[in-house]
Amino acid sequence: MTSWPVVEHTTGYELEREIAAAGAPLIAGVDEVGRGAWAGPVVVCAAVARAGFPEPPGGLTDSKRLTAKRRTELAAELPGWVAAYAIGSASHEQIDALGMTAALRLAARAALDQLPQRPGAVLLDGKHDYIGAPWRVRTAVKADLRSVSVAAASVLAKVYRDTLMAELGETCPDFAFAENAGYPAPAHQQALAAQGPTPYHRLSWSYLDDLPAWRHLRKHRPEIEGQLTLL
Repeated sequence: MTSWPVVEHTTGYELEREIAAAGAPLIAGVDEVGRGAWAGPVVVCAAVARAGFPEPPGGLTDSKRLTAKRRTELAAELPGWVAAYAIGSASHEQIDALGMTAALRLAARAALDQLPQRPGAVLLDGKHDYIGAPWRVRTAVKADLRSVSVAAASVLAKVYRDTLMAELGETCPDFAFAENAGYPAPAHQQALAAQGPTPYHRLSWSYLDDLPAWRHLRKHRPEIEGQLTLL
């Protein structure tokens, strides 16, 4: 897994202010984690910043730009700071059966449906709207650097999923899920080649084509129009 260098940057409310000025005061920031992993679920968090644009926690920004220690600290602080948040997920089985776009949609809508109040707008990190109607969605590339609510969602989703993957990894320690969260780090790839997929692996992923001993386990789906790339 790649982490950005630690930077002294705190995300602000640039995008929330734009959307609120257009008439949608209650905004949910949405971000996902786990799209490119080979194992485990994809996780989506929806977070709503408090009204009035209060000063965000120091250092709150894109989760990839934070150390693991600071992410954990922020994830403990954010539930008491945001107005509301919720997490949805789609399992590796659902990813295999539905494809990534539909799995992301399932997870995002599950998160949004759990919020205590329906947001007037959804601010989604990235350029693809995988949520769709009836939600009013605005996409923005690198929104977690320009939106407090998306940055909060980014941190909460990543810490939630990292914790889950570490727990799953206790049953298959050679795969080092506590360190790589199911992404194809060297230890993960070596264990996969030697032992084959765990019960948590996505079997529709093309990595199996490169593993002669295990490629018979590959699940094939018809290509689905509108699928997103993994990265």
